[in-house]
Amino acid sequence: MTTMTPPAAPTRTPVRVPLWRRFGTALLAHPAVRTLGPFVPFLLIWWAVAAAGTVNAAFIAGPVEVWQSFTELVRKGMMPSYLGDSLERLAYGVGFGLLIGLPLGFVVALSSWARRLTWPLLLFFQAIADIAWLPILIVWFGFSLTSVTFVIVYTVVFPLMLGIVAGVDQVPRELVNAARSLGAGRLRVFFEVIVPGSLPAVASGVRTGLGYGWRALIAAEIIVGTSGIGFMMFDARRAGEVSQVFLGMIVLGVLWYALDALILAPFERATVERWGLVRQMEAAR
Repeated sequence: MTTMTPPAAPTRTPVRVPLWRRFGTALLAHPAVRTLGPFVPFLLIWWAVAAAGTVNAAFIAGPVEVWQSFTELVRKGMMPSYLGDSLERLAYGVGFGLLIGLPLGFVVALSSWARRLTWPLLLFFQAIADIAWLPILIVWFGFSLTSVTFVIVYTVVFPLMLGIVAGVDQVPRELVNAARSLGAGRLRVFFEVIVPGSLPAVASGVRTGLGYGWRALIAAEIIVGTSGIGFMMFDARRAGEVSQVFLGMIVLGVLWYALDALILAPFERATVERWGLVRQMEAAR
């Protein structure tokens, strides 16, 4: 009896990837290229429009003029002063906002009577824009740091509280019941189950609140400020220095991008990955 040998599997010819494609893939994988690459076409279009002269120079300034304004303000010490004032106000507002929003958010999330009592108020004040408070704040506190801080605190607190409530509601009740069945008291259940389980939503609330607070800070500085990046932009508009207005916008965008990329996004990603909710977030998106 003869045995039949199976046919040999066909050999696959390795696909040769062109050198330019391999170079492009490696280049696009570099973090600096991924971060700065999308801005290159924008800068080229901006430079071309400004250099063409089709738009009056009183309405638009090119990248070269903006860079010259930046170096001049740094040389005079005005840019560090403006930037320091804005960051100081942001730190005050966010700090007080976290001190108020974190405990109140957990109280509203964990207490049924507190939620019934405060939920309509939360939705009501969440709908009122932060800038709408500025006229009465000027009457109460004048053009002071208190007015700006109040606006930032107001903007940070409500997204943070709503995020905490949503995070606590997402904690599986099975985990809470399991901890209680093992003899854990209310305080231990809170710190070892509820707080860790709600951290992803808390991180998202902090990130959202900080974004709103950053925009509220600049708007408040434009209206009631006597220093800061927002005031610099408004004062430059009155003086006809359009390059400084563009510079202020760029500084705001760069600062927020750096804050979000270096601190807020890693914090949110770490909390999500730590508590195993990655798939849940991806499914929700």
